[in-house]
Amino acid sequence: MSNAPTQQTNRLGRRKAQTRAALIRAAQTLIAEGRTNVPILEITQAADVGLGSFYNHFETKEQLFEAAVEAVMDAYGQLLDNLTADIEDPAEVFACSFRLTGRLHRREPELSRVLLNNMMRLLSADNGLAPRVRRDIAAAVDAGRFDVEDLDVAVTMTAGALLALGHLLHDQPNRDVEETTDRVTEDLLRMFGVPRRSARRICTLPLPEIDAAPGNGSAA
Repeated sequence: MSNAPTQQTNRLGRRKAQTRAALIRAAQTLIAEGRTNVPILEITQAADVGLGSFYNHFETKEQLFEAAVEAVMDAYGQLLDNLTADIEDPAEVFACSFRLTGRLHRREPELSRVLLNNMMRLLSADNGLAPRVRRDIAAAVDAGRFDVEDLDVAVTMTAGALLALGHLLHDQPNRDVEETTDRVTEDLLRMFGVPRRSARRICTLPLPEIDAAPGNGSAA
């Protein structure tokens, strides 16, 4: 008898969480399709929830898409963590993550545009790519692999390089994405104090295979 209110509360909480997750998945699908100008009604229909349920979780469509982008970036960040888990050198971890993310601009162009359009906000997010970039740079500094005096500046420089790289790859669709990304990664490594020969070697190491990336199962 005494457990009834608790069970009802738990069921209500689960339903709310399921509704929010359905809305975010629908938004992620629309993002991957490049359809972010749709009305809220179309989003709720795609999520198979009532229109009124939308406003129980989000005040605006923009707020939903922000949450969807953050969720995608966090999922992608977790994927990078898994792919780099066995790499011992923190400089190689940083480089591997950057090289994979650079290739994302060509592999997932719609998601790339969302990333580029939200870069400054994502830079200060508590989850996603920004805290992982900070963690990886700090680890490389602690290991004596990077010579960085200001961690905030290093994170900003990394984000700026990724932003500029993305725009370059979109503006020049015939440009070789692998060669260009690896060149930018090498320059970043050298900027952080890695010797030229070592930076070049790191950027020629084979990359792990991505079986699931944002926009291909994990994003939508």
